Amino acid sequence: MKKILILFLLFSGKLTLSQPLTSKQIDDLTTRSMKAFNVPGIAVAVIKDGKVIHSKGYGVRSLNTQQKTDENTLFGIASNSKAFTAASLGILVDEGKINWDDKVRDYIPEFKLYSPFVTEEFTIRDLLTHRSGLGLGAGDLMFFPDSSDFTLKDVIYNLRFLKSTSSFRSKYDYDNNLYIIAGEVVARVSGKSWDEFVEQRIIQPLGMTKTAASFDRLNDQSNVIDGHAPVNGKVRVIARSTIKVGHSAGGINSSIADLSKWVMLHLNHGKYGDNLSKRLFSENVHEEMWSPQTIIPVRNPGTYNTHFASYGLGFGISDVKGYKQISHTGGLEGMVTQITMIPELNLGIIVLTNQQEGGAFASITNQIKDGYFGITGTDRVTEYSANRNKSLANAKHLTDSIWNEVEAAKNSGSPKPEWSALTGTYTDSWFGDVLISNKNGKLWFDSKRSPKLTGEMFAFRGNTFVVKWKDRSMDADAFVNFSLDENGKGKGITMKAISPLTDFSYDFHDLNFHRKK
Repeated sequence: MKKILILFLLFSGKLTLSQPLTSKQIDDLTTRSMKAFNVPGIAVAVIKDGKVIHSKGYGVRSLNTQQKTDENTLFGIASNSKAFTAASLGILVDEGKINWDDKVRDYIPEFKLYSPFVTEEFTIRDLLTHRSGLGLGAGDLMFFPDSSDFTLKDVIYNLRFLKSTSSFRSKYDYDNNLYIIAGEVVARVSGKSWDEFVEQRIIQPLGMTKTAASFDRLNDQSNVIDGHAPVNGKVRVIARSTIKVGHSAGGINSSIADLSKWVMLHLNHGKYGDNLSKRLFSENVHEEMWSPQTIIPVRNPGTYNTHFASYGLGFGISDVKGYKQISHTGGLEGMVTQITMIPELNLGIIVLTNQQEGGAFASITNQIKDGYFGITGTDRVTEYSANRNKSLANAKHLTDSIWNEVEAAKNSGSPKPEWSALTGTYTDSWFGDVLISNKNGKLWFDSKRSPKLTGEMFAFRGNTFVVKWKDRSMDADAFVNFSLDENGKGKGITMKAISPLTDFSYDFHDLNFHRKK
């Protein structure tokens, strides 16, 4: 009888033979991951059954200062800020000031997309669910890479020029700019800026004392990371990413100590404080945030036998080994982060890093998950670093072949386009002007509104050139293709990233430049 009962429990999934990693094992795992993915500093927290059971920093905040990372070190959490925006709107829903399915134009009358129909039908829920019909990362060059001078007013106005790549509400394509609009809904309804609202209504009540809505709003910047990226094959400190516009899409700076309180809030369905006596948002809002809104195709069940994936409100939702997983990642120049929750296990995992290498947080998070799932014999660091090295090698092979062809073009005797026919100012409806000029015998690309997008251009094939950005921390060199008029003079430009590993926020493919008269 006992034997039959044990077999029943095993096959019904009620008996979990888990072996969670000890803190020492997490130490070893993180150290290995840092080495494998060349990350100077990482912070890791694990929350289980309402308690923080592991919270520790590893490595250094900056290769320049060599100061140690700890549990209070502040990282830019990037798109993990989106859940704060969804929660902010949820608070306003609870207060009866808005509904999820209110039209955006009821609050932002000047909001306008390319399609008049989509403009009129667009709801607050649509702002949060990546189903607008816009392509992946459409318009991100208005704030990425950090340095542009686009304002919130510019972002709102320029959305009308971005053409759809799929029909409205038919397909998942990740979008940042609509979360910027969501933040403006918070501001117009509450009468406070998004920064003030999220700090006063979420961050301060939870006791996230070191966290701020943006880097510039931090009261104490003595324990912050520097961002890092490979530059000419060596990881170095790069210019700080602060995000001037779009805090509601990715501006928050926080630590694992503070974010543990945020994770526990969600695992407790919006409750917090002593004996969970306080409530930040209702059970209804909690359920809405954690309910599938947009389907994300799953092509392969993968390592956790995942069959279904979706996006909720500010979080990704999927099934992993039969459990519901709530998660999100975030990435800015020089840093990437991940927050993961398994509600049925009352488990939360936070990994913050100061190098733009996602394999580090993925290997740490998933190895910790393996312990709770009872999965043995895995080595996520080795597995993911091997996959990453293969991707890097494939990308290098491609880009090397391009640059080899550029070098061959230099030495060939074939006719080349006259630079004088190509130089001039070209403009895109939403990105503005770029100047193609002859600088001391070099053909040069300069963006007027995004100063980091500056670099020398090299002849490739026919009327196509390759631009090599001066800032070598940007793995985003791009093709620049000129169209010519009947006199052989440049009349337009289109662009495309060279490397398949280029961050999708370098949305060069959405640009369509025309020569200014």
